[in-house]
Amino acid sequence: MPRRESYSDTFTGEADKEIRGILCSSGGDDRARLRRILLKVINNELTPRQKEIIVLYYFKDKDTTEIAELLGVSPQAVSGARARARLRLVRILRYYL
Repeated sequence: MPRRESYSDTFTGEADKEIRGILCSSGGDDRARLRRILLKVINNELTPRQKEIIVLYYFKDKDTTEIAELLGVSPQAVSGARARARLRLVRILRYYL
């Protein structure tokens, strides 16, 4: 069985849209508060690898394949770490909401 050479990062779920919306918005006081909380969670609660992946994905607009090449890991590893980080972010944000 040939090895799959390309990896498509076509998943753009609701969690990604919400996180991007919070990080990129300059909206009202509630959005600004959520942004501050989200940035604190990213800095303090994620592992160094998860933090690096989240920063590259949401702030630098890199896709999974580009991140994998930069970090020297497989795209599946990046996707898994991003999913775990996203779950952690959502769990912690629910506490504040």
